[in-house]
Amino acid sequence: MNYQPSLNDLKAFACIAARQSFRKAADDLALAPSTLSHVIRSLEENLGVRLFHRTTRSVALTEAGEQLLARLQPLLRDLDFALEEVNSFRSKPSGVLRINTSEIAISMLLDDVVPAFLAQYPEMSLDLVSDGRLVDIVAEGFDAGLRLGESVPQDMIAVRFGGETRFLAVASPDYFDRHKPPQSPDDLKHHHCIRHRMPSGKLYQWEFERHGQEVRVDVPGALTLDHPGMMVKAALAGLGIAYVPLFLVADALDTGRLVNVLDDWCPTIPGLHLYYPGHRHVPKGLRAFIDVMKAHMKKTG
Repeated sequence: MNYQPSLNDLKAFACIAARQSFRKAADDLALAPSTLSHVIRSLEENLGVRLFHRTTRSVALTEAGEQLLARLQPLLRDLDFALEEVNSFRSKPSGVLRINTSEIAISMLLDDVVPAFLAQYPEMSLDLVSDGRLVDIVAEGFDAGLRLGESVPQDMIAVRFGGETRFLAVASPDYFDRHKPPQSPDDLKHHHCIRHRMPSGKLYQWEFERHGQEVRVDVPGALTLDHPGMMVKAALAGLGIAYVPLFLVADALDTGRLVNVLDDWCPTIPGLHLYYPGHRHVPKGLRAFIDVMKAHMKKTG
């Protein structure tokens, strides 16, 4: 077969396979979905095989597509490494740094780290993707991820961003004027709790620990939300008890707009960590980002 697909066509195929969505891949590649569909149709026609099973709701690789992806991924990674090695000869890094994290973590980075990084390295671009689910950063083409330490895969190198944190059960003073504060996690079954729906669709069971005793509570509540920031807002409105990270409610606790309960049942956990695979070359841009992040932590203590 004389047909040789272009590198861009193969990258488009790999991106769709990683995102499992033509629309999301089109956004990543800055292409119109119709253009991307045409690219893949042409690729399939020229190869003479179908690479994807497509329905109106899902995209999945065919057996031929899986085999092509398995062969293609190492080649694309080697190409990225080769280009990065050339880039290392530049006096300052350039290119795009892609980081997958949560919306809350992006908000924290935007306060100081991102402005400092872009000012110091004007030839770099940042692509920060917020995602509630924990993704495979290597398979989906990210340089790094930023998550709570307990969520970082064990085979990754992790760099701390900030200190330890805690999840706290909080509600407004008005709510506790109307309801007796819980004295144990089991008491939450008699309260209005603001429940958290996880990206998988499952409801999060609140987790507590004291003196080595771990307790999980499937809390009741008329309100369910999928974003911690909205849960804080609901708690401030007096709608019930929310279970959220300390850094989201520190100001509200200091000003008395929120009150925390079950304090001795809420231990510290590892805070945010930037992580990346240890088996591959670390891009110069990522090293620079880590340096800026460490400088910010040193400055803020």
